[in-house]
Amino acid sequence: MNQWKHAKTAILGFCALLSGCSALPDFFAPLGEGIESVPEPVPVAERPRLDPISRNYFVLESDAQAVVGEPQLVIATEENTFSVLAREYGLGYDELVAANPDVDPWLPGEGTPILLPTQYVIPDVPREGIVLNIASKRLFYFPHVEEGEAQPVMTYPIGIGRVGWETPLGSSAVISKARDPHWYVPTSVRKEHAELGDPLPAIVPPGPDNPLGRHVLKLNIPGYLIHGTNQPYGVGMRVSHGCVRLYPENIELLYDLVALGEPVNIINEPFLAGSHDGILYFESHTPLEDDAVSAEEHLAAAFARLERDAGRTMSASGRAHVRAVVAEGHGVPVAVTKSDPGEFLLRARVVHNTVEPDPNMPTLAEVRALLDGTAEGEVTEKVANDE
Repeated sequence: MNQWKHAKTAILGFCALLSGCSALPDFFAPLGEGIESVPEPVPVAERPRLDPISRNYFVLESDAQAVVGEPQLVIATEENTFSVLAREYGLGYDELVAANPDVDPWLPGEGTPILLPTQYVIPDVPREGIVLNIASKRLFYFPHVEEGEAQPVMTYPIGIGRVGWETPLGSSAVISKARDPHWYVPTSVRKEHAELGDPLPAIVPPGPDNPLGRHVLKLNIPGYLIHGTNQPYGVGMRVSHGCVRLYPENIELLYDLVALGEPVNIINEPFLAGSHDGILYFESHTPLEDDAVSAEEHLAAAFARLERDAGRTMSASGRAHVRAVVAEGHGVPVAVTKSDPGEFLLRARVVHNTVEPDPNMPTLAEVRALLDGTAEGEVTEKVANDE
């Protein structure tokens, strides 16, 4: 993490030497058309409230389209927490935290605008089967379609392996499926829990105490699964022992759609670039703290992909502008042809707050106790109990 903080400092300093990013010349040399200025923002209170976009399902207009969705803004109520808002709008907890770094995730506050990062750059890999990007903690699924049919893409937040239990990278496939599975607890997991004073049985039967949830997709990587969870508020975080977890409603749908033998591509791309309607977008996520590849190496690979797709070399000022976007690391695609790295706030769709009260959610008093530290041990232990 310290390496990433130093990289962000260097990036911001580099942009400062260029007298800011508001007067950048062409993005690609020599054929770029220049960086456009951003108009004055319209206050959120003056924007109309619209219906939210689809949470998870999009249809690509062409094979060249690499960006789906659009950023949204929702106004929090007193009861809302990031965990609740994330699930309601198809996001993971960490995604909301990254997009709203100055907002308290447990007590956002009545009337606080919350940015929903519901626009996504599709990873630059073959569009088939399941693609898992552990850097963005998102799954992309490309259902099979006949030639000439429009390609849909479904995208869901995922929980991944925590430090020391990393989710493996590489090509895989779905080799079996199970409803209401038994959990055969790995010896290493039983040992860890025993050392924490929380012994586990060798086999956990189906039911509400089973951390696999009700649906499992087994991969041909021994010991690794894509599954649901009995702790949905951990989705979008690094809390598992390496498996990939989804919200129960999302894995239930995928379970019925995904066939045996479908490919699964597990990648680690914190920096993503793609275009839609003639606009180039760049999406930046803070690299995982235990990433063996440096942030600079990831960024160099992203620059190479951009230049390959454009067929020309990026200008120095264009690279500096992208570095400014990278420094923010909000996980929201930024139109890099615009001068302001925060331009997505201007085009964010202000939507109705559709959260319904959940009787199973902690009360505000319980949340305050958590923030005071009185319940921290109990909650941490529950979140850590994963496959």
